[in-house]
Amino acid sequence: MPCLNEAETIEVCVRKASNFLARSGIKGEVIVADNGSTDESRDLALASGARVVSIANKGYGNALIGGIGAAQGRFVIMADADDSYDFSELDSLVESLRSGNLMVIGNRFRGGIRSGAMPFMHRFIGNPLLSLLGRMFFSSAIGDFHCGLRGIDRAGALKLGLQAPGMEFASEMIVKATLAGWRIAEVPTTLSPTGRSRRPHLRSWRDGWRHLRFLLMMSPRWLMLYPGTFLVAVGVAVQIAIVRGPIMVSGIGFDIHTMLFAGGAVILGVQLILFSVLARAIGVLKNVLPLRPAYSRFLKAFTLERGMLFGSLLGAGGLGLAVYSVTTWTQAHLAALEPTVVMRMAIPSVTLMITGAEIIFSSFLLKFIDIHAPTVDR
Repeated sequence: MPCLNEAETIEVCVRKASNFLARSGIKGEVIVADNGSTDESRDLALASGARVVSIANKGYGNALIGGIGAAQGRFVIMADADDSYDFSELDSLVESLRSGNLMVIGNRFRGGIRSGAMPFMHRFIGNPLLSLLGRMFFSSAIGDFHCGLRGIDRAGALKLGLQAPGMEFASEMIVKATLAGWRIAEVPTTLSPTGRSRRPHLRSWRDGWRHLRFLLMMSPRWLMLYPGTFLVAVGVAVQIAIVRGPIMVSGIGFDIHTMLFAGGAVILGVQLILFSVLARAIGVLKNVLPLRPAYSRFLKAFTLERGMLFGSLLGAGGLGLAVYSVTTWTQAHLAALEPTVVMRMAIPSVTLMITGAEIIFSSFLLKFIDIHAPTVDR
């Protein structure tokens, strides 16, 4: 139980957990991971029979990481020490873990959320939206990414490299377990109003952003690759459509001004795609992201020399268009040319030269990173 000034509820939580262990005949212990309480939480927990572990680094994630590290059992079940989850009814979590699942997550939306237990914004917007993004980004089947009641295989958890210090730890557990190919199950869980009178530690906007930030950083595909591919596709299509002359759509004209924005979209899109490649390489190198087979094949195909060749060809194409533009200008005896004519070649020229240079230098940067790691099938 992560604990920070929970004097009003810590006793009942420890008592319920101890009674569950006794009723179920499970050899276990109740650990309170104290995160610097200034009230009577520590003394009350000790008096109730818990083992109190002091966690110096503040934060929900730090408290749970410290508690998991201090635990001695095969399985660890965790939940907040505010009496919002019933520690006397953990049978379904234990059964699920014993059946072979390495992680079990409670689902409050299936089990029931009692009146006053969850704010409206959290219940109908925040939690559903972040859980949806988590399922979409990581192909996860978990319906409630942020339920505080969960059980894990301790030995496996220690290998996940969990390190998120704050509330985003809840997302980190599921994401890293999913990427590692764990068997994860959900069980219906009832959420009750907390038994304390003080303000909760959770801060909606701050902690919501921390969850979203973590999900995006762990998924370079959704953060950069897919948006970048979209920008390149749209930008190239628009430039091709306008290169021979202005076009009209529903009475609205699109000419070189639109073409200029399209060129910018292509350049930004290529940069995002390259960033996604580099971000995943760094993630693999730091053992944060798995080396997927598709990415491994890409690295074998996209060598430094091939990247340089591809970038050089794009740059040469852009340079060729620039030479063509200059030749047209000189043939006009250095007279001022109509911008709508000159820019129709100049914009694609600049776009190709810049993207070619981006690819060349990114190829060098990818070679500097130089991944050598085993492939994880997923």
